[in-house]
Amino acid sequence: MVTKISAVIDIAMLERTSRGVARALSEAIGDGSLVEGSRLPPIRDVAVDLGLSPSTVSAAWRLLAQAGAVRTDGRRGTIVMSRRGPGPTRYRRALQHSSHFNLDLSTGVPDAALLPDLSAALNNLHRGWTSGSYLDDAIVPGLVEALAHDWPYESDEFMIVDGAMDALDQVSSHLLRFGDKVIVENPSFPPLLDLLEALGVRYVGVDVDEEGLVPAQFADALAQRPRALFLQPRAHNPTGVSMSAARANELAQLVRTHAVMVIEDDSAGSVAAADPISLGRWIPSQTVHVRSFSKSHGPDLRLAAMSGPADVLDALRERRLLGQGWTSRLLQAVLLDLLTRPATRRQVEHARVTYISRRRKLCDALGREGVSTMGNDGLNLWLPVHDETAALISLASRGIGAAAGSPFLTRGESTPHLRITAGQVERDFAKVAHDLAGAAMTQSQAGPR
Repeated sequence: MVTKISAVIDIAMLERTSRGVARALSEAIGDGSLVEGSRLPPIRDVAVDLGLSPSTVSAAWRLLAQAGAVRTDGRRGTIVMSRRGPGPTRYRRALQHSSHFNLDLSTGVPDAALLPDLSAALNNLHRGWTSGSYLDDAIVPGLVEALAHDWPYESDEFMIVDGAMDALDQVSSHLLRFGDKVIVENPSFPPLLDLLEALGVRYVGVDVDEEGLVPAQFADALAQRPRALFLQPRAHNPTGVSMSAARANELAQLVRTHAVMVIEDDSAGSVAAADPISLGRWIPSQTVHVRSFSKSHGPDLRLAAMSGPADVLDALRERRLLGQGWTSRLLQAVLLDLLTRPATRRQVEHARVTYISRRRKLCDALGREGVSTMGNDGLNLWLPVHDETAALISLASRGIGAAAGSPFLTRGESTPHLRITAGQVERDFAKVAHDLAGAAMTQSQAGPR
């Protein structure tokens, strides 16, 4: 007898593979055909109903479990979960300890005092702005030229989107399908991991060293036939590593012979210490490069620029016509003013130099405490600790907030860390470093039960 669930799968299944079965069942969960708590039939029964091998159905179940769509619960069998689990996302877990600290180093956000003054740009907008129309170009005149001034490679195709995560969401939703595999950094940015998990995409973590992704691990990951590579080319969050040109070239040569799209998130942008770098310098037809202006010019601008292959960006533009259509030209005009106004450029440069100095001073002070960190760029540093929870509690007792490191991790064997927003430390570097070092050495007092 064919079960209801098998029938649902059979109707929606576009390909008779484990991925096809997983996609069909995922769609049924998403549209409510299968409700949370439904119990899936035995694998052998579904295999007989669909005329597939048990190993194919078993592999589909594993894909669904990895995506959080189902859960194997011992004798109760395999249970359908809600589309989004009841627990906190990685991003929320990373920040769940932050509240009412004297010094909150958990946020990863820029120092508001170092953001440029928008008043001149807004005043200029008030005097000269016209509302335009639905038929105007999606990018305001002059903005691409301003962006190209220090873009890391030549590109004829640009888009303006509503921030870096909007760009990552659009590109991921276009390129990836349920069950696809991608390569990410270890550690990686929690919201990106949340996004991939929501899409049902599996990721393979590759460690980061002082020059970027570790080539040997990266080559092994490429052998798993991923669809995409996600990386942060400079001021990597959380480690502060900026990729060297030599490493970028090495990675590009490895990617060149694979059907892999490289998606780069340059989140620090103009406040990064390192010069702009991209694999697009060597493989532009396989690279989407995203630069955010949130940390350099203001989070509330909600703007990022994106370059990439024409076929990819054309598809994203077409899809956007069904939604917001374009990113606010009014905000684009503000950004253009900020990028070209000499006074604003000096303010952003001052912020960049300040962040470099703050991070270096804190890392130097940590070194004197016997704690070594990696990277030399951006707003954050990656603090190695003996025990994550014990370190967070120790810092909280001193009035200092930090971000838990585990939500950033993509490999189970990784060393415990905390993410520290060094860019928020303005003074007392020796004292802050002493407190951080003390927390790093703290171990859990929990004994055997």
